[in-house]
Amino acid sequence: MESGRLKPMDAEQLRENAHKMVDFIADYYKSIENFPVLSQVQPGYLHKLIPDCAPNHPESLQTVLDDIQAKILPGVTHWQSPNYFAYYPSNSSVAGFLGEMLSAGLNIVGFSWITSPAATELEMIVLDWLGKLLKLPSDFLSTGEGGGVIQGTASEAVLVVLLAARDKALKRVGKNALEKLVVYSSDQTHSALQKACQIGGIHPESFRVLKTDCSTNYSLSPDLLAESVSRDLAAGLIPFFLCATVGTTSSTAVDPLPALGKIAKSSGMWFHVDAAYAGSACICPEYRQYIDGVEEADSFNMNAHKWLLTNFDCSALWVKDRNALIQSLSTNPEFLKNKASQANMVVDYKDWQIPLGRRFRSLKLWMVLRLYGLENLQCYIRNHIQLAKHFEELVGQDSRFEVVTPRIFSLVCFHLVPPGNEEDYGNKLNHDLLDAVNSTGKIFISHTVLSGKYILRFAVGAPLTEERHVNAAWKVLQDEASALLARDSVQ
Repeated sequence: MESGRLKPMDAEQLRENAHKMVDFIADYYKSIENFPVLSQVQPGYLHKLIPDCAPNHPESLQTVLDDIQAKILPGVTHWQSPNYFAYYPSNSSVAGFLGEMLSAGLNIVGFSWITSPAATELEMIVLDWLGKLLKLPSDFLSTGEGGGVIQGTASEAVLVVLLAARDKALKRVGKNALEKLVVYSSDQTHSALQKACQIGGIHPESFRVLKTDCSTNYSLSPDLLAESVSRDLAAGLIPFFLCATVGTTSSTAVDPLPALGKIAKSSGMWFHVDAAYAGSACICPEYRQYIDGVEEADSFNMNAHKWLLTNFDCSALWVKDRNALIQSLSTNPEFLKNKASQANMVVDYKDWQIPLGRRFRSLKLWMVLRLYGLENLQCYIRNHIQLAKHFEELVGQDSRFEVVTPRIFSLVCFHLVPPGNEEDYGNKLNHDLLDAVNSTGKIFISHTVLSGKYILRFAVGAPLTEERHVNAAWKVLQDEASALLARDSVQ
């Protein structure tokens, strides 16, 4: 063997190089606060730094690691930084990383039971575990007609259940009725539902986006839904799908599941509950109330990769009727036929998702649940909520700012109040404040628009965040706000 030449898979070379990579990643975490949280590079920066074709001859791992340090990391926005407060968190953890490493090492493609029985069976078991932690109805567990499956994202989850609901409805009313099918959601529902409708052939005019406002803290009004459903039924249309959200993207609004579930049931609609962000909090008894009414749902989704220390991607979806998914998504080509599947003795997860191939994602969720345990996970969630409450109190102590919506979990929606309360100026002022704060590199926050107002979002949830990071972030916001207000008063 040529000295130093890397073979495709050699155990000793793996040991040596993986140690170097683990050291590199550990050093990254030790120094993560030294980087600007939001990457400060300009579009196209990397094209100037990297050759325009691949090398003919192998390079050393150290050369590649040096390039990662010098060229890649400056173009990374550091989602695991303790000063990351944008969007929603996407948690890494030691347990999640170890599970991801093992999954990558085994590198199985577990589309059917026979391709790796453990991959299928562990996924069934670990999603039953998580379902029980969330106190989901037993209908969602694998012991009955339903069960759980790991999707890549909540966007994939809502797509597969929409397709299942569509085909179930068309089976009932006739295949030519597609144009009559109607979908309902609030204007705070994630845009993934719109994309699912586009993919599923639902006409844009058949997608009812119901308006919310501050009077209901931006949750979906059951009365508004009932009116819309009644109008559509009277017009000869077929309501078939309702998506409710627990913890909306903009403001963590919580839709009233019990009332919405009753309307869905009486109209024969598939009721999907998206708790991508806030579902993790529902492992704590004091937050479980926010998914009361889930017993009326046909499907429920939460992202363990957001706030439950499971490295991306790991989106848990439960359904009450697995056959609805299978009938909509299954294929049975000759080259995949095998005794276990033909005899209906096993689950083949290829029939619960869009792609055929799938990774061994249950390993990392299993390791997170085992290496941390329920009590530690609950403490982790509660700590972030406490830190968000602390930030909310800081905002309340500065008369120049105001909290815009009630804080439920660990997101605080707030804004800098414009002098004279002039709305257009207020929107520009807060837009400028966001840019100024993020340009410092010290913290990263994001925004939304509620009732026409430009609102700043402060989402606590990075694994390394402590109270000192929240205090430092608030100081950055205050300092930049002072500078902006001084600038505008001069002008």
